[in-house]
Amino acid sequence: MAAASVPCMNSGDKETSYGSWSLPQEMVLSKARPILEDTIKDMFSNVSSTDCIKVADLGCSSGPNTFMAISIVVDAFHEMCQQAQLKSSPEIQAFLNDLPENDFNSVFRSVASFTDRIKKEKGDKFGPCFVTGVPGSFYGRLFPNRSLHLVHSSYSVHWLSKVPDGIGNNKGYVYMAESSPPNVFKAYSRQFKEDFSTFLKLRSQEMIPGGRMVLTFNGRSNLYPSKEDDDWKLQLAKSLYDLVAEGIVKEADADSFNIPLYAPYKGELCEIIQKEGSFDLDKLEVVQINWGPRDVLTNEDFELDKYQWGQKTANSVRAITEPMLARHFGEDILDKLFRGLAKYEAEHPGYKLTSIVVSMKKK
Repeated sequence: MAAASVPCMNSGDKETSYGSWSLPQEMVLSKARPILEDTIKDMFSNVSSTDCIKVADLGCSSGPNTFMAISIVVDAFHEMCQQAQLKSSPEIQAFLNDLPENDFNSVFRSVASFTDRIKKEKGDKFGPCFVTGVPGSFYGRLFPNRSLHLVHSSYSVHWLSKVPDGIGNNKGYVYMAESSPPNVFKAYSRQFKEDFSTFLKLRSQEMIPGGRMVLTFNGRSNLYPSKEDDDWKLQLAKSLYDLVAEGIVKEADADSFNIPLYAPYKGELCEIIQKEGSFDLDKLEVVQINWGPRDVLTNEDFELDKYQWGQKTANSVRAITEPMLARHFGEDILDKLFRGLAKYEAEHPGYKLTSIVVSMKKK
């Protein structure tokens, strides 16, 4: 994730780190892979074997998924070069971007094994692929004018640059829930339109004409917020307000906490892309993945393993929310908060996670 005012996800290799609990993101990227591959194949005809292809992955984080998108790009280019029977292939410059707080040291320690694997699998005639870390918010400029051929981002651009203004009345929730006051949804929607329009404008300056961009968002299945899309955020709010009832958290502190994330509806994305005007929309696809006990547990006695399911989901949520929760409430409440979340999730049958994949071409 790479929003300007939002801490990065849990780093390191501890039990609640993002690297240990990034399975949903991996599942989503696997679903989006065909669209990314088709985009690369479509742009291949405009690429010379003497070119250096510059690819940016925005919101790379640190963990097992960090090199997944770049690996897909490398594999697709290698396949196209083989089909075209080229004697040499383009060099690839891969830029991995996230906020400065991201665990880039962990990323850099993995570069050698990544490039060695490419050389072993593809041979000396392919590439090479050079990897560079780029710390900074993607709500600001990151690259020189007209320097990028391909931009990719998965499950990052739905993070907002800040918590929307004017939602102090969203009491009892930590996000725009179905039962939130109407102004809360409007404020979240307005902030996303502003942020995503800025994102498109900045990327259009950094990309070459005809450059491609593939983005995957956590999305909504309905035009307006619904129970189907509330998922873990509703359970997290329940656990948080349990702590309020116990006197552990001040009610005013809970009321003032909201997650700066917006899951757009497909129509919103089309409208913003068209209005901003820098890109042509090639493809938009809504995909869903199942996130429930039968998808993440190996033991088939699911009834006995309800707690295990609840704990897994709580750890996954903790990996992406702990830094912002710690900054707002302090660290002392976190263990109890996520034990409560695990309890609620243990009684939940699971979710259908809606994702939206868009492929665009720079005008």
